Amino acid sequence: MSRKLFKSGMIVSLVTFISRILGLIRDAVIANLMGASASADVFLVANKVPNFLRRLFAEGAFAQAFIPVLTDVKGEGDQEHLKRFIAKVSGTLGFVVTIVTIIGVIGSPILAALFGMSWFIDYVNDGPQGGKFELASLMLKITFPYLLFISLAGLAGAILNTLNKFAMAAFTPVVLNVSIISCAILLAPQFEEPAFALAWGVFIGGLCQLLFLLPFLMKAGLLVKPKWGWSDPDIVKVRTLMIPAMFGVSVGQLNLLLDTMIATALGTGAVSYLYYSDRLLEFPLGLFGIAIATVILPTLSRNHVAKDDVAFNRNIDWAVKMVCILGIPAATGLFMLAEPMLLTIFQRGAFTPEDARFASLSLQAYAFGLLSFMLVKVLAPGFFSRQDTKTPVKFGIWCMAANMVFNLILIWPFDYVGLAMATSLSASMNAMLLYFTLRKRNIYQASAQTAWMIGKIVIASLLMAAAIHYFNPVVSVWLEMAFMLKVFELAQLIVIGAGVFTGVLLLLGVRKSSFQA
Repeated sequence: MSRKLFKSGMIVSLVTFISRILGLIRDAVIANLMGASASADVFLVANKVPNFLRRLFAEGAFAQAFIPVLTDVKGEGDQEHLKRFIAKVSGTLGFVVTIVTIIGVIGSPILAALFGMSWFIDYVNDGPQGGKFELASLMLKITFPYLLFISLAGLAGAILNTLNKFAMAAFTPVVLNVSIISCAILLAPQFEEPAFALAWGVFIGGLCQLLFLLPFLMKAGLLVKPKWGWSDPDIVKVRTLMIPAMFGVSVGQLNLLLDTMIATALGTGAVSYLYYSDRLLEFPLGLFGIAIATVILPTLSRNHVAKDDVAFNRNIDWAVKMVCILGIPAATGLFMLAEPMLLTIFQRGAFTPEDARFASLSLQAYAFGLLSFMLVKVLAPGFFSRQDTKTPVKFGIWCMAANMVFNLILIWPFDYVGLAMATSLSASMNAMLLYFTLRKRNIYQASAQTAWMIGKIVIASLLMAAAIHYFNPVVSVWLEMAFMLKVFELAQLIVIGAGVFTGVLLLLGVRKSSFQA
């Protein structure tokens, strides 16, 4: 099973890697077009609102509630029951999300006021940021329908993942990134405010993501006509699991959204600094953490249905080892190379060296929480696969409250960087609560081999950091480099770091067999 998991994880990671590269190109285009300007702040807020709801209705809480129930239904071997279940889920989810989308489009001024409170106050009082409120209200009307498209695409992707067809759903972000990049290049010159071109890129990209997955569902024989099924027992089961899961699985996104709401009050640039640093954080998180979590949930669900506790524990242990071997050095690299990365990827056009310096500070704060973000992704399925969503939601609420307390404590001395620090701290709290509860219930405990492995990874990462620090040029030298020289220098530092990390692990006796469950 571990070999099959590894193969599936590698497939998802490879496709996700392509998506993340295009995502960085997309963000570089956005940075070149708008930098950390007022219009950039507005677009990022208008894009974040439907993306946050996407986590609830699509990739996050819905998938965590839907996949275990779908696994149960599929395990019965009744194809007609499976088709009826999918038809009723798609009809019910589609109707609910359509209503939410219509409300969101009509009520966009209310959403703009809610998530940009300081902008709304300035709008009422003719203040300097009043124009941001008007722009956000209009832009949300374009970006909000993305929620409907991506929710249905998320449903299709969850079905395909349960069939062990992971690559298709993992590829859909590529479609979105291509859409946004194309609209930025082709449509931006046609608008007085180029941010509207990006908003249309989000709209078109969401629609294309859904259309991309439909042929694969048809090939699997599961593209069925949607039906209303609110009171169907299977749908009730999904609803019951989904409501608390909205908090449990999306606590990180809720924290980021709350950070954005607070950041709108910290002046122009704060939202953008957090966004650009978060985008670099999302690269390893999506490439490793989310990829592993994607393949582990259906597997754990099957282990639970088969009452195979040994395999259940072994597969979670494998996932924890994988996120540690990938997440710890990735976090170390992000911390050590934060400013060089931002200078290399984003510094051109409207994005200045000063923007890179400010964004690097929040990236370093986020880097401390990267491993915790990843661990939450693989530990939470330990509960969801057993159809226990109450425990993660309880911890989610605690961590949301803690995040707000951390925000209030850290925002005064550290400004927007304090928001990133608070997010990392609350993610670490969430990961610890999940792990210690799994251990207390005798569901999962890290093996001695995994504990020793983590110790060796930490040693290798510290020596990697020392090597990067030694060879890394000072910032003034980075600023004088041409773009291609920056790329070469950054690539060289990454290769040096990876070489030291790998070499130390080999000296400490770590081998390929160490990662088998």
